[in-house]
Amino acid sequence: MLKIGLLLLIAPILLLLGVYFWELSDVRECTYAGGYWNYLEGVCRDTPQPFVSWLERYPLMVNGGMLLSVVGIAFCMVGLYVKRR
Repeated sequence: MLKIGLLLLIAPILLLLGVYFWELSDVRECTYAGGYWNYLEGVCRDTPQPFVSWLERYPLMVNGGMLLSVVGIAFCMVGLYVKRR
């Protein structure tokens, strides 16, 4: 139970950070070239674009990842509380 809890606690965070930094590298490449990143379409544009947060673009990924982390914490607590046989 403890191992599953740790996996559920850490894996969603690593996945979210990986996808975030992947997009961040595209955004930086665009801004270094003198463009503006369109967050909704995921392309570089010549005109200024509005910022759209991760929560607005990927609500299921963000909320689902945090929910899995909370379930992971619960599994860890149960795994630490229950005696081994």
